[in-house]
Amino acid sequence: MSIRHSLLSILAQGPCYGYQLRAEFERRTGSTWPLNVGQVYNTLDRLVRDMLVVRAVSNGEKDSDSTAVTSPQHTYYTITESGRTESDQWLFSPVERYSVGRDELALKVTIAISLPGVDANDVITQQRQATLGALDSLTLSAQQRPAASDSGEFAQNLVADSMQAHAQAELRWLDHVEESLITARSAGRSLAFPLDTAKPKRGRPAFDSRKKVAHDS
Repeated sequence: MSIRHSLLSILAQGPCYGYQLRAEFERRTGSTWPLNVGQVYNTLDRLVRDMLVVRAVSNGEKDSDSTAVTSPQHTYYTITESGRTESDQWLFSPVERYSVGRDELALKVTIAISLPGVDANDVITQQRQATLGALDSLTLSAQQRPAASDSGEFAQNLVADSMQAHAQAELRWLDHVEESLITARSAGRSLAFPLDTAKPKRGRPAFDSRKKVAHDS
């Protein structure tokens, strides 16, 4: 989740101070992912460093009939034109789910399958039980929740729907992996393999060269 760009897009609506920005983030995401205020300020420091945001300290507000300060000083953060451009690029660019980062579950399962002495079916079973439990909880919550009465509840419901869809997709993928293992083993294929004792060659891995040849052709 891009906290950096989420905060930047909120700042495009107007200047905010740190605690205000955290409250705005949680209000707009249904409080699904609570932010630590330290995380907010660390992100703001990096945005200032990258000249996407500028900071300024307010002098507080004074009572109209006296010189007494009636509101505290705050450090406000204001988006720059470069920041606004980056915010727009993030908002209107598709999320590249399949080329960025690692999927921990896919990583764990593929490693487990490759390890001699490890029963990958146990790994799949454990994950399926956990995912089914999460899906049951999400489904029950969806059935019991009333219609959203404000924008915060609307956002919370959308996030919950997304989590439910991801859990359903994860279960389908686990079923696919299990069926693929059965097919491979029925064909007598051994998917686990021991350590390679050959000394690795220096330089780029061989698959990079093959990929480049295929791409150039």
